Amino acid sequence: MIKRRTKTIGIFSMSSMTDIIFLLLIFFMLTSTIVVPNAIKVNLPQGKERAHTQPMARITIDKDLTYYAQWGKEKAMRIEDTQVAAFLAECSAKDSEMFVALYADEDIPYSEVVKVLNIANENKYKMVLATRRPGSK
Repeated sequence: MIKRRTKTIGIFSMSSMTDIIFLLLIFFMLTSTIVVPNAIKVNLPQGKERAHTQPMARITIDKDLTYYAQWGKEKAMRIEDTQVAAFLAECSAKDSEMFVALYADEDIPYSEVVKVLNIANENKYKMVLATRRPGSK
């Protein structure tokens, strides 16, 4: 009887697996930069109308009365309520035709909303109050 000299090699090539993982990593990195979620959770009051242009600046007041300010697509930064006027002045210096969207939780005291609206009115800034559409949560 003749013996064969074939041995099985127990090596598994990981190159194809690493290629797939690398492509998935690139895909998720690219798609995550496209989406700019509003990470601050605010329960907006309901409204019927919708603004037709995107605001350049945002002031957000959450249910804990924490203020956040955001310019364009930059990350929202936490500010004190006394810094709202300075933030709006800085935004106006960047673009004199800018308008600001106020995102206020529906459970906060009405006086907090009025405080920000008064600052905008005194300085002649254009401001809109953000609401959610009927049926959305």
